Amino acid sequence: MNQNLSNPPMGPDWADEAYHDCPAPGEFVVEVDDQGRQIKNTNCHFCGYLCAFRATVDHGKVVDLQPDPTRFPYDPKVLAGCRRWKKNLDVLDSPDRVNHPLKRVGERGSNQWERVSWDEALDDIAARLSALREEHGPGTLCSMIGGPHTSFWPLHRFMNLFGSPNNMGIGPICWNPRVWTDMLTLGWTIEHDAQPGLTKCFMIVGTNPAASDNSLFWQSLREFGKSPDTKLVVVDPIYSQTASVADVWVPLRPGTDCAFFLGLLHVIVEEDLVDHAFVDQWCHGYDEMVRNVQAYDPETVARICGIDAEQVCQVARLFADGPSALVSGRGIDQTGRNVLPTHRAICSLRAITGNVDRPGACTLNMESDFIPEVVLELTSAMTPENRALCLNTPVAPLQCYKGYEYADALTTKLGRRIPGRYLSSALPDLVLKAMETGDPYKVTALIVEATNPLLTYADTHRMFNALMGLELIVVLDYYMTPTASIADYVLPSAGAIERPVFQCHGGVANMVYGGPMAVNPYYERRADYDVFRELGIRLGQEEHWPWQTFTQACAATLEPTGMDWEDFSVFGLYHQAPPYQKHLIPGPDGKPQGFATTTGKIELASEAIDHLGGERVPTQKPTISLCSEELRAKGAHLELITGARKQPYNASMYLNFADFRQKCPLPLAEMSPATAAEHGFAEGDVVVLATDQGQARFSLHIRTMRDGLVSADYGWWHPEMTPGAPDFGGIWESNINCLTSCSTSNGEPMIGTWYYNAIDCVVWKSSEPLSYTKDNLVERKARWTVVNE
Repeated sequence: MNQNLSNPPMGPDWADEAYHDCPAPGEFVVEVDDQGRQIKNTNCHFCGYLCAFRATVDHGKVVDLQPDPTRFPYDPKVLAGCRRWKKNLDVLDSPDRVNHPLKRVGERGSNQWERVSWDEALDDIAARLSALREEHGPGTLCSMIGGPHTSFWPLHRFMNLFGSPNNMGIGPICWNPRVWTDMLTLGWTIEHDAQPGLTKCFMIVGTNPAASDNSLFWQSLREFGKSPDTKLVVVDPIYSQTASVADVWVPLRPGTDCAFFLGLLHVIVEEDLVDHAFVDQWCHGYDEMVRNVQAYDPETVARICGIDAEQVCQVARLFADGPSALVSGRGIDQTGRNVLPTHRAICSLRAITGNVDRPGACTLNMESDFIPEVVLELTSAMTPENRALCLNTPVAPLQCYKGYEYADALTTKLGRRIPGRYLSSALPDLVLKAMETGDPYKVTALIVEATNPLLTYADTHRMFNALMGLELIVVLDYYMTPTASIADYVLPSAGAIERPVFQCHGGVANMVYGGPMAVNPYYERRADYDVFRELGIRLGQEEHWPWQTFTQACAATLEPTGMDWEDFSVFGLYHQAPPYQKHLIPGPDGKPQGFATTTGKIELASEAIDHLGGERVPTQKPTISLCSEELRAKGAHLELITGARKQPYNASMYLNFADFRQKCPLPLAEMSPATAAEHGFAEGDVVVLATDQGQARFSLHIRTMRDGLVSADYGWWHPEMTPGAPDFGGIWESNINCLTSCSTSNGEPMIGTWYYNAIDCVVWKSSEPLSYTKDNLVERKARWTVVNE
């Protein structure tokens, strides 16, 4: 069954009519072993792949886990090279897990807790939220959510029904910029389609799949690196493991990617490497784009980017000789003012070389056959009055409901509906201001799920002070993180193997993967869906939560595809590959349907962004400084990048695994041999990195990378320290976000993206050692046994 859900009726009547009576699927036992134990399908949660397992279950407890290569991602090499998956068994019954609802009984951050029942916790939370909404309006509640061990839409549905637009997300520095740009330029999101033997050039920009939880992709890249038929180009200021297998390494100055891509466009135009047939029929604004890139000749770009002019020409020629594919990562998404211009330049590069919706280059995604995210999150429940509470509208005309509604009207023309919550997520600077000043209204309450904003959000000092002044903080998590330590309630989340998983990437592609839970949650843990459903029912939302369990909700989501939950649990994947050249599909008038943009073509000069008050064509913007002249006099003034992912950690996660810490014990700041020598630094020095925002200490590591640059580890804290006062998990020692700022005054003017990369800092040797060594890791079992009892 392929039910047309491009414009389904919205609201509880549709959900109730179609799915309220969906039966709860049973547990799926694959086999029984010779000891009478059940073997069940389930999944890992330690990265976005959600790799398939077979769990051996004995009397409701998991006693063994083994990789299952018959389900997604199908490649046994992925888990063979993973250092995390074996930890799933330990984490299920780890002594530092939060197992019961905890209520704060002392001062905020005092680390004094009382164990309460779920009913006591949810009744009190609901009553307090109701009172705060009555006093201040629905915008008084904000939320934060992370991944990969969570489901996004249940929280989003709860927030929509509560009436608050204030999901304070990190989307503007991860995912949103590329998605926004693809949609407004090409009409929908795209994915690379690199194919061995067909793709001639494969460019990787601002990401290191060898270390950033893309192990399946990394296996593919290694094969491309060996192929004489494909030129692999890596654009990264660090000579990463991915760069080491490339044919061409381009060590750009951070934040100058836009100039680099505009330079590629210049060369392609000047050398007439353009796919004129495609451009003439399917691109809008070509002449305007040509005039814009005249200023970005190779010599000018070389000066801006700090590379050789000939390398600009070399990469342009390689990419123009397609099919060519390109993948970009957070290295671009975190460059502040340059993020939207850079992604726009990349879209133009694809378009003028004919590498759009072409085999071996990229594919334009299709909306899902299953219920799309926009329906699951109930975007329609946000009334015009509540949408008007969006804080972003005056400063980020794209990253708000005004921008969302404009773009959604375009994509809906071809039956594609945009998820609302991701692309209207509230900018942290503005939510923090509302917490601090009550302008334009008071934000007094916060729900945090599966994220640790005192580590992972910019400007830790400001974030900490704002959160300490709130009236209610509720945290759903596995562990007592620094953020959880200042909460009013800490609620125990069910994790890997204890809950079903269903990864649909925001509903912008026709693909979902995951599988069933193997066991019921241990102790009193609950799946996030269950928590928000129960809280919603207490706040009058009962008719909007028709499925009693998340398993039922997943089964209902799949129903329009014709695949039931049992089949999904066996195969672990639903995917329908989209056709190529969808712009040629006949529309209602018999003519090619084109692209879902204002002009029906790829917009090299953007009518949509112009309409919303932005630039018609992209230009390189200057980077910013966070360092005063007085600070610069204290040490080496260097460019700074943050956020690089490093195995076995993932952002701020897994630092509590003692064996991981013993192998990778120290937070690192990295620089090149020449930069270290110039400023008198040596391997292993403890160094201070500082901006006017704050400072942090790291151990120096010398590696091959661009000169004049320092790269600092991201998300570092000390789980072995006291989670509450006075240590707060060590967040003040080696937390790079003590140096960053989320200010919208420095941000990208359409989306509001702030800077994690392409900023400056000052570095000097520290007179203090780091707190952690291999010899002083403190086991937390005794403390947590007391808390959980």
